[in-house]
Amino acid sequence: MDDFTRPYWDAAAEGRLLLRRCRAEGCGAAHHYPREFCPYCWSEDVGWEPATGRATLYTWSVVHRNDLPPFGDRVPYVAAVVDLAEGPRMMTEITDCPEPELRIGMPLVVHFRGVEEGGGEGIGEAEGKGGAEAAAMAVPVFRPA
Repeated sequence: MDDFTRPYWDAAAEGRLLLRRCRAEGCGAAHHYPREFCPYCWSEDVGWEPATGRATLYTWSVVHRNDLPPFGDRVPYVAAVVDLAEGPRMMTEITDCPEPELRIGMPLVVHFRGVEEGGGEGIGEAEGKGGAEAAAMAVPVFRPA
């Protein structure tokens, strides 16, 4: 987290997903991951906007081995790319769905996994956590809608 991405992480801690959208005339494209410029037209006239939290599954892979904390304690898990309703693709994780039930194009909805700064993890919704004063972050992940 830095000063530029703080609004994104603060919103996530409140259970909201933000995107960046270009405000340049003739562009208007939404993008993710957050950048200070539009990756389509290079305009610096971009701002934050709330996302619906809806997506469809584009592709996935089941990770059976990952030695990096905290992922090693979660294997196997589903790493995925989703198409957000607003247009951008996003790398994420699919939760609450057995791998055999995954289908390309299946509707998904965002929820948030709490991650304490310093690498520790707390599983669950990021409800009631104050962004600036909390010693935790929340990471957007997706599950079936």
